[in-house]
Amino acid sequence: MQDFKLSSIDDAVKDFKEGKFIIVVDDEDRENEGDLICAAEKITPEMVNFMLKNARGVLCVPITKSRCQELDLPHQVTDNTSVLGTPFTVTVDKLEGCTTGVSIHDRCATIRALADPTSTPQTFGRPGHINPLYAQDNGVLKRSGHTEAAIDLCRLAGLYPAGALIEIMNEDGTMARMPQLIEFAKKHQLKIITIKDMIAYRLKKDSLVEMGEMVDMPTQYGHFKMVPFRQLSNGLEHFALIKGEWKDGEPVMVRVHSSCATGDILGSMRCDCGEQLHKSMEMIEKEGKGVVVYMQQEGRGIGLMNKIAAYKLQEEGLDTVDANVHLGFKPDERDYGCGAQILRKLGIQKMRLLTNNPVKRVGLEAYGLQIVENVSIEVTPNRYNIRYLQTKRYRMGHNLNV
Repeated sequence: MQDFKLSSIDDAVKDFKEGKFIIVVDDEDRENEGDLICAAEKITPEMVNFMLKNARGVLCVPITKSRCQELDLPHQVTDNTSVLGTPFTVTVDKLEGCTTGVSIHDRCATIRALADPTSTPQTFGRPGHINPLYAQDNGVLKRSGHTEAAIDLCRLAGLYPAGALIEIMNEDGTMARMPQLIEFAKKHQLKIITIKDMIAYRLKKDSLVEMGEMVDMPTQYGHFKMVPFRQLSNGLEHFALIKGEWKDGEPVMVRVHSSCATGDILGSMRCDCGEQLHKSMEMIEKEGKGVVVYMQQEGRGIGLMNKIAAYKLQEEGLDTVDANVHLGFKPDERDYGCGAQILRKLGIQKMRLLTNNPVKRVGLEAYGLQIVENVSIEVTPNRYNIRYLQTKRYRMGHNLNV
């Protein structure tokens, strides 16, 4: 690796715009995997053949949510239980001008049709041999995956937002790691970039939030400054409680808290949310510096109406995970891109994260924030929330002693 440098996003975008492949990896860490990605509108039969012959993974076509709706491409399953939640839609083949859909010419035609604005639902047969992927809005700032990276590359290059990607595998069928990806890149004269660098690039270029005025906010749990933020993609309003000041690069105590009207406002004993919020404020007050980021993500992102519906299902015997799934949601629908940008706007790069939730740590680290310490927030269970806390521990991996 010493004689190989990762490419800048600007250089990669230039190649991408010219129709060249880019290798995109999850991280510089050699344990992560790489995908070969190109723009769908630029693909040729020869490029499809190269992908299948040399990369060997599953050929997919990331497209936007609105494009999926235009083409009437629903999710492949309503309950996605895959490890990474890979967002496959139903598979497709282009009908006109194709035969079985398997040949490189047929696959190329299908991929290009997915990137053709004039295509309609009737353009495609279902099922088929091409796997469209449902990309999240806001790209890698919403979900740090290859699917979103492909769409971001298209947009940065000024191309139609539809890509083609395939995982890179070794000849023996194992996944290629960074050393093998570098050899692959050298052999085929391709550039390598990381999703981490793409996130950093977009965070510098784009803004997810608008910052409001800062005011004094004395509370019974400590004396803070309060500043609101408006999320530009959906108008949701979040806020941060700030204590003290810190130097650039200094680890800061941070709590990223999802709103819970029942727990935070009413003092509900069905959860531990209010207690975690107030204890975090007390801990930051004692520390003398830190931040609480309060996100409008009621019910782990499903909203108040659905949260109460989930409560009703819990009263009928389901736990908090199964109740969410029964309603058509993932166990946790939150994303951390907006919260991460709020922290960056407050000058935080490293943090001591107040959480019992390992997913929250992974979610924030995906956006380039460094967590130097996990600080647990223990609250005393009661007879109303003991089952809920046990579910969080045993089914969601939370660090709880219950």
